[in-house]
Amino acid sequence: MKYNVSINIMPLKALLDPQGKAVTSSMKNININNIENVRIGKHITLEVEAKDEAEAKASVESACKELLYNPIMESYEIEIEK
Repeated sequence: MKYNVSINIMPLKALLDPQGKAVTSSMKNININNIENVRIGKHITLEVEAKDEAEAKASVESACKELLYNPIMESYEIEIEK
């Protein structure tokens, strides 16, 4: 079975997000003053061929831990659809 997977990777909340800080500052420069604390991350989509959802999730977890995210600086969430 084929599964569509979305992965959201975000900087840990305890860490500064320089890119988000720059965007927050730029919004103020163009008079958008009601938006604060922008955090910028990554969104990854992929297709996984697996016998069931558990196998798909295990494959994606492995990909995240081995390649897609940095556990020192980031966290991730996985969403799986058939």
